[in-house]
Amino acid sequence: MIKRKVGVLISGNGSNLQALIDACQRKDYPAEIAVVISNKANAFGLTRAARAGVACEVIDHQRYESREAFDDAMHEMLERHKVEFVCLAGFMRLLSAAFVRRWQDRMINIHPSLLPAFKGISSHRDAIAAGVRVSGCTVHFVRTEMDVGPIIIQSAVAVLPQDTPETLGTRVLEQEHICYPQALKWLAEGRLSVQGQIVSVKESTPQNPTKASGALINPLD
Repeated sequence: MIKRKVGVLISGNGSNLQALIDACQRKDYPAEIAVVISNKANAFGLTRAARAGVACEVIDHQRYESREAFDDAMHEMLERHKVEFVCLAGFMRLLSAAFVRRWQDRMINIHPSLLPAFKGISSHRDAIAAGVRVSGCTVHFVRTEMDVGPIIIQSAVAVLPQDTPETLGTRVLEQEHICYPQALKWLAEGRLSVQGQIVSVKESTPQNPTKASGALINPLD
């Protein structure tokens, strides 16, 4: 099996990175992580990557005069490692429009809410405050606006009356660790197509149609 090369951008703990590392270690998984790039040298995700034998790079955004210059440095590093797809996994930097265009429909992100609801960094707190009964996570293609882009897959989690942002976040994170490897698998297999805001998932085989495009599901394929 040909494994497509992936670059993962992180800023912190890297639990979703770990889920991707674990998936990529399977022989039947169609992707491999070529490099992990962090804008913070103390990000624990770098330790996760090093333990797995994955190449690590630190590009400190504070050393660059502009967001564009920093993004150019990241782009050059990704190209050096022959990366084909990019995954954002807790990367806490807004990306420039030029960088997003370079990786159009080849860069995905995971967000801990059912987008387009509850964008931003306080999604669990906002969901509880809004009184919603269901929250979850979303994997989507990256666009220039924050937490906006065609939705690849979502998974729902009940919001319980006694939930805090921490307890809800823990259950949502469990689903993130399922959804992100699934979305990358589809992307690496060439099964995703985008028309406007709609993502379609091609069948894996004629006998096994996939009906998960943008659906509210718990993916297992």
